[in-house]
Amino acid sequence: MTELDQALEAFQQDMDDTKNQSLFFDLFLNSQFYIPTIDSKELPGGAESVEPGHAVPLIVEGEGNEYLMLFDTEQRLYDWALDRVNYVVVAGHVVAEMSEPPLHWAMNAGTESSKAFVPEEIAWLREIVEQCNAEAGQAKE
Repeated sequence: MTELDQALEAFQQDMDDTKNQSLFFDLFLNSQFYIPTIDSKELPGGAESVEPGHAVPLIVEGEGNEYLMLFDTEQRLYDWALDRVNYVVVAGHVVAEMSEPPLHWAMNAGTESSKAFVPEEIAWLREIVEQCNAEAGQAKE
């Protein structure tokens, strides 16, 4: 069980406890996530449609929604994919900054420690990251 698993479990046991909520989301934003990517050759336009050095995340459709898959360990990613797959490692706060509605997130899908994030929750996390970045910018001045 990872530290993020423990924080999620505490948060889910009492979702009204602001301390557990803060701990989970802070840990989420500061964790590294393994995000499966697709081979750019499989895209319309092929590899030329992707800028060099950029990866294209795998988006999975489920229940009428599009999900960005996030895993907090490489092994969880491989277990979910049933094989080794290409991936990028991205910090949670960067994922929050880059995600746009109506995208959902699926964290640690297929495990007991899975969590789905809805667009409103993602937007809230993005606002927190933007506030922190603004405060950090002001502190530098």
